[in-house]
Amino acid sequence: MKFLSPSLILVAGGSLLLISAVTSFAFDVQVKPSPKIQALKSILFPTPTPVPTPSAELLAEKVLPPAGYTVNIKWGDIGKKLVESGAIDLAKFQENYKDPQYQEVMKYLTETQDKGITITQENSYFWINTLWALGLVQKSDVLDKGVMGTQYKKEVGNFASTGGWTLGAKPATKLYSTSQIIPLTSEQNQMVMRIAENIYRPCCGNSTAFPDCNHGMAMLALIQLMVSQGQSESEIYQAALAFNSVWFGQTYMDLAYYFKTKQGLDWDKVDPKTVLGQQYSSAQGYQNIKKEIEGAPQQPKSGGGCGA
Repeated sequence: MKFLSPSLILVAGGSLLLISAVTSFAFDVQVKPSPKIQALKSILFPTPTPVPTPSAELLAEKVLPPAGYTVNIKWGDIGKKLVESGAIDLAKFQENYKDPQYQEVMKYLTETQDKGITITQENSYFWINTLWALGLVQKSDVLDKGVMGTQYKKEVGNFASTGGWTLGAKPATKLYSTSQIIPLTSEQNQMVMRIAENIYRPCCGNSTAFPDCNHGMAMLALIQLMVSQGQSESEIYQAALAFNSVWFGQTYMDLAYYFKTKQGLDWDKVDPKTVLGQQYSSAQGYQNIKKEIEGAPQQPKSGGGCGA
């Protein structure tokens, strides 16, 4: 017994559907397809399965997990060095973070810590400022050889990340790229620059290689920390996305919604390096994406301000 090949079946089925359509049009006859034709039509032209719309709760659980995100590095005595360098005025920090919820993280400034950094929505305000201080004072090719240290060298104190720093014991211009708190080799500095150039933030159109606001300066410090301790680029991008997500919660919930509904990708399947690039994480890129996702679920406001 001979069987028709699948390709012949598809051709035959398509021909029957075409004949049915032509006959109906030419003679104004309502032709009701037989059950077999209807079954064949469903095989040839299946109805797309709709992508379920994720809820705000589901998005928040994926983008902003309650347990936060931990960077497995050794903090060591970096906090004490920040105080010694004048980048952090301990008395100002103690006044600023006198709420009991900051009691544990404040130990990162007064004690040696062998554990890593865990950022949550509750302690993100502490880490944005502590990392800001570190990014500001750390001797860096990004600060010395990048846009701020070359094109804007004479106006370097006029940026939000410099003029806006009010929690130090010295003026920001006296702190700017002055202390080797984190030891970095020439090759590591190059790696920092390369990664910084690809990590954007939705509060402006600049990459971390132009850290003109607190988020940029804090992200620079995070990159430097992880590079100095041998973390891979993929680990750094993963951590950077987690920190940006806490600092700009609604932005990254929107992006998670976009990838799920427009590209069928769950948040944990999206490439962090791609998301952090200019197309998605810059202010302009995010606004373009936002136009495509009207009605996306809303998340309670998270810390996206650019002041200390």
